[in-house]
This record gives sequence, structure tokens and C-alpha cells, in this order.
Amino acid sequence: MKSILYVTDLYYKAKGRNYYEEDLYITSCLKDHFNILICHPHQVLEFLEVADMIIIRNSGSVIYYKEYYEKFVKEARDRNVTVFNSLDGKADMQGKQYLLELTNADFSVIPTIEHAEEMDLSILGDASRYIVKPKFGADSIGMKILSKDALNNPNLHGMLVQPFINFNYELSFYFLNNQFEYALYAPNKSKRWELEEFIPNETDLDFARQFIQWNNMECGIQRVDACRLPNGRLLLVELEDLNPFLSLDKLSDTNKKQFIENFITAIVQHDQILSTEESESIDQ
Repeated sequence: MKSILYVTDLYYKAKGRNYYEEDLYITSCLKDHFNILICHPHQVLEFLEVADMIIIRNSGSVIYYKEYYEKFVKEARDRNVTVFNSLDGKADMQGKQYLLELTNADFSVIPTIEHAEEMDLSILGDASRYIVKPKFGADSIGMKILSKDALNNPNLHGMLVQPFINFNYELSFYFLNNQFEYALYAPNKSKRWELEEFIPNETDLDFARQFIQWNNMECGIQRVDACRLPNGRLLLVELEDLNPFLSLDKLSDTNKKQFIENFITAIVQHDQILSTEESESIDQ
């Protein structure tokens, strides 16, 4: 039986979410298939060689321990440690720089620019208010809603600027190893985490898949967060590819069970692939 170092902050406080409940449920399911060790994200470096695989789950915002996290990433790569999600993500795993890249590449994303002395606000369209947020923020940490005049503040330089979007509701697509699993949405846009199951159509799925394909991660769980405009169009809000909260408690028992089964299969298959690669390398 393989050993897993399961990284989570059970006491992390996030509005509308109980991290500990989700992780206690997941680990209770995994324990029948793997040896599970639960580890706080600030102590991972001490246990890199303890388990066969590290699974990063609800480990909280990296903004609180960015230097330690960067050291972990370097050590994991140097030692060729197996990490799930794999550390090759280009989205929130690297901060929110990707929102600028996707804007410049004409993806269906909320238009984003970087605050500077000279800014081309026309890229953002016609807006009465703007959202300003740090590149390495999460959970709305450091986010501000400002008027156009308030943007003339040199202290905001380097932060991301987006138009304040009028939307009908927010919608999240959940993928496991690049395969769509389920979708949830918030019917009341003022209550982001009061979610219900959502059945997307093919157009919706095509929208979400373009970002999964762009990110091209080796393995892991990703959440594509979007907003639905009054005209029906979807725009990307963010692509969470490090430790997306899964909101499993919002799923039907059938769908929740199916996801967990798929998650276990994905872990086993990833381990088998790595074992085969290591065997072939030795033979050579």
C-alpha cells in the first residue's frame, strides 16, 4: 500500500468554506487504499522523503507563506518528488500573471492590465468602477474596488486592474487530470459559496476546456471559475490549479462518490506511470 503525504491547513478560515470538513471526508475515503499522513503546508519540507506521493489540497493562500512555498517547490523538483497537483501549472500556481497573458492572447477572460504610470484603460472597456488586486492574492486578499479617479495612485503600481463586471452568476467547472468531472454555480451572485449543481452544455464545456488545454498540466485537479454575462457569454474569472476547494458537500451522493472513485483511480494510475518510467530508466 502506497503512502501519501496529504497537505492541508485544517484550521484555515475562508468565507463560506470549511476546509477541514472536506479534507476529513477525502482522507476518510483514501485511507482504505493508501497510508495517509496529514501535514500542515508550513511543515512539508520536513517530510519530503516520508511518503511516495504528496497531495496538495486545501493548503490555504500561498501569499501567507510564499517564501516557504517557493523553497518547497525547488526542493520537490530537485529531489524529483511526486506531487499531485503536479508543479507545472501556469495559472494561480504562479500567481495571477496569467490573466495578463490570456488577455493579450484574446482568450475569453475578464480583461486585465497591470497598474502602471501609463495605462491603456481602453483594453478594459467602458467601466464605472475597477477591481484592483495583487498578483499573488487569493480569497479576495488585498482586493479593492475603485473609481477611475482613484486609480491615479502610485501605491497601486504592479497590481492587476480589471473592470467591475456586471454578471448574472458565477460558475465553476472542476477537472481531474484534464477530464471534466462536475460543475457548480451560485444562483445568487452576492453569495459566492452558496452553490448548486449545474449541468453545462457543450458550449460551456468548450469554454472551460480551452483553459485546461492551455494550462497543459501533467496531473491534478483544476477549477475553472467563470462569470455569466447578461448576453449569455462566459468570461474566465480565475483558473485555480494549485489547491482548488472542491465543494464536495454540494454534490449529490452519487456524484460525490463518483468523483472520489475517479480521484483514487487517478492517483493509482499516476503512480503506475511513474513506476514504469523509473523501471525503463533503470533498464537503460
